[in-house]
Amino acid sequence: MASFEVTGACTLSGEIVPQGAKNEALQVICATLLTSEKVTIRNVPDILDVNKLIELLAGLGVEVTKEKQGVYSFCAKTIRLDYLQNPEFAKKSSSLRGSIMVVGPLLSRFGLVYAPRPGGDKIGRRRLDTHFTGFEKLGATLSSDPDSPFYRIEAKRLHGGYMLLDEASVTGTANILMAAVMAKGKTTIYNAACEPYVQQLCKLLARMGANISGIGSNLLVVEGVPQLGGADHTILPDMIEVGSFIGMAAMTHSEITIKDTSFNDLGVIPDAFRRLGISIERRGDSIHIPQQRCYEIETFIDGSIMTIADAPWPGLTPDLISVLLVVATQAKGSVLIHQKMFESRLFFVDKLIDMGAQIILCDPHRATVIGNECLRLRPTVMTSPDIRAGVALLIAAMCADGKSVIHNIEQIDRGYQNIDERLNAIGAKIKRI
Repeated sequence: MASFEVTGACTLSGEIVPQGAKNEALQVICATLLTSEKVTIRNVPDILDVNKLIELLAGLGVEVTKEKQGVYSFCAKTIRLDYLQNPEFAKKSSSLRGSIMVVGPLLSRFGLVYAPRPGGDKIGRRRLDTHFTGFEKLGATLSSDPDSPFYRIEAKRLHGGYMLLDEASVTGTANILMAAVMAKGKTTIYNAACEPYVQQLCKLLARMGANISGIGSNLLVVEGVPQLGGADHTILPDMIEVGSFIGMAAMTHSEITIKDTSFNDLGVIPDAFRRLGISIERRGDSIHIPQQRCYEIETFIDGSIMTIADAPWPGLTPDLISVLLVVATQAKGSVLIHQKMFESRLFFVDKLIDMGAQIILCDPHRATVIGNECLRLRPTVMTSPDIRAGVALLIAAMCADGKSVIHNIEQIDRGYQNIDERLNAIGAKIKRI
């Protein structure tokens, strides 16, 4: 198990470029299973979760070629369907929640798939009903043995249908969409997730020959086509990393420029940080964060305490709630952080309280942060529980007055590419142990 030794109270300066988006990469890489032709994906982040998925596809028989740093080509001409019941496949999939998205493409193309029970962050219940109900609406049958690590999903021929998703699940929408693109007839998906990364998946599928309308809305209509072909696709910058860098600059009183952010795809993220009093300047497609000695949390017009809550897109992504919470600890004023979508994601606040933060955990979904701009956080030893809490704790350690240690940084490596090297290049002091 690796750790970070972080010397805090360092001021950052310079430019940093966000990596390719993790969540988009997992979707579009799975989409390469839909065709026997070559698909090239650019701006692929070099992170554990993505690398595990690429290894998983290679095990399935996909010909994977790393053309250069961040650029991969995939050719799924030959697929080893027997590998789907292999214990090695089950083991690899159990550590990666994104593995569930191989089901839609394989079901669409071959009519039979064994899906392992996926892993991922332990941040509360993350049910798969939306995925499987969608497959059933397309004509598939699901069977499950409690003693088996696999679900069996089978369909002699998928056919279009109407469905109203019970939740706007991003992975559920992506999975159903990939199953529907070659189904016979028309599929209507209502209450679909419409995140930029789902839009990117739709655009890739369209370049491969799919017929999809309603891209960018919560109503997708898919006209099935007989087959899909090859394509070339570039992944967007990671909006979660952009938000993390904004918060990091504010907490360390630093002046940095975040380059190539695809600003128009960030939605309400810049405004969420502005609500905490952070100055954000747009410079073309880049974001400049000027040095601020202090920042003050806004209140609502009637003077009541500010509330920041996650919501399905175009609302605030839940993946930034942990970062916004830690940034609020060093602000002037108070804010209620409401994490609606996952009931275990706020439990990392006990580590911030140990560092001197003034936080009241109201329940599994809500925490009140009383900012204290005059009190620096204390250094401590802590363990990263998941990807997003891990980077929030890293930001807290960079702000603390002294040396902190963060264990289990493999969780951070799952979502952030060489984060220690990239931050050290602009003035951080992070040592990987």
